[in-house]
Amino acid sequence: MKFQNPDDTICALSTPQGLGAIAVIRVSGNQTFTIIDQLFSKNLSEKKSHTTHFGTIAEDDRIIDEVLVSIFRGPNSFTGEDTVEIACHGSTYIQNEILKVILNKGARLAGPGEFSLRAFLNGKMDLSQTEAIADLIASNSSASHQVAMNQMRGGFAKEIADLRQSLMDFASLIELELDFSQEDVEFADRTQLENLVNEVEVKVKDLVKSFDLGNVIKNGVPVAIVGAPNAGKSTLLNQLLNEEKAIVSDIAGTTRDVIEDTIVLNGIEFRFIDTAGIRETTDTIENLGIERAYDQIKKAKVVLFMVDSSEDEPITINQQIDKLKSSLLSDKQLFIPILNKVDVASKYHFEIEGVVRLSAKNGEGVNDLISKLTEMYQFGETEGTVVTNLRHYEILSKCVVAIDKIKNGLELQIPGDLLAMDIREVLGLLGEITGEISSDDLLGNIFSNFCIGK
Repeated sequence: MKFQNPDDTICALSTPQGLGAIAVIRVSGNQTFTIIDQLFSKNLSEKKSHTTHFGTIAEDDRIIDEVLVSIFRGPNSFTGEDTVEIACHGSTYIQNEILKVILNKGARLAGPGEFSLRAFLNGKMDLSQTEAIADLIASNSSASHQVAMNQMRGGFAKEIADLRQSLMDFASLIELELDFSQEDVEFADRTQLENLVNEVEVKVKDLVKSFDLGNVIKNGVPVAIVGAPNAGKSTLLNQLLNEEKAIVSDIAGTTRDVIEDTIVLNGIEFRFIDTAGIRETTDTIENLGIERAYDQIKKAKVVLFMVDSSEDEPITINQQIDKLKSSLLSDKQLFIPILNKVDVASKYHFEIEGVVRLSAKNGEGVNDLISKLTEMYQFGETEGTVVTNLRHYEILSKCVVAIDKIKNGLELQIPGDLLAMDIREVLGLLGEITGEISSDDLLGNIFSNFCIGK
């Protein structure tokens, strides 16, 4: 994203493209009221901030639409600049005509995320908060919404600011020592610094660890449904989605590709992936599907391994489970064995660790499976800050390494100037998260992923 003149007045459609009942066009910049007063039937220059006015948008004598115009005067606006939002009828023709006359009066089209970028540059929010806006717009579950809202309201930023301020206070004392190096005085108590660094390390590591949870909250939990042909994988997928997503047949090998869909369960989004039945076969196409099944197993956070309890004997079922667990799964993956077709299989009653017994056909036991899945990914307001942003995770991971350098330096009793350099490295990294330290390349990369109009 190439930065354009921040003194320009910008405009964009802030509601989704296409036909709808209402559309909102946003205008922001120093010339906002000068431009809109030339088009709106009422003079807005003298109107109070945070008020809404009914009138018409017209070019010369041609009325384009009857609209509601909301006024937000800087600095008390989202961008910190004079801003208006025009609510017009949702015709694409009307939207384009209003944008066109605004452009004709001297505004330009906003770039992706340029309104949010101006909010950051004008000190309305820090960088982590503006990034949370994109997450909030994209949130599709109560958990992802809650995390994004907490971050947008400054919860994460406050934690980072507190960590940074504590280290900065000590860094200032060490810098002061350098001014009195000939007197051999020590302003920064090394024991207190060591205790502080340990506290910071614990908090940073907790934030790093939270990314595993944050990532699945933001992007959904990938769940691979695997097993032999005709074990009931497609039937289970249809039961979970409450629709006929996958073809169900008595013919073995019906599913030959990966079938995927999402569903929100107890506030968490799960991405269920139905895979081809795993077996030995000479069918080239079916073998390609089986290879993709193994790929999905490796990528999944959760593996549901289904067996047909009406056909397989206990010793065979245990062998299948042991083989898959030992050869395919990492320690971080959740493995859930499922004995399917319990409605027709009553002869086997044996215990398997973590097993779920169900009938994918009639739904018996499916709620038990849902409960088992959701209890693994519970998220509540009391659990503290959760990191969902990959950029933040990478910076915090670097912080852990940099903090370790400070601890080693304290242990080796290195000179204050070298210790100050190590502390400044951590301060710099934490500052990158909130945008206190940033570059045009970094900002361009972040805001280029925003939608236009936000």
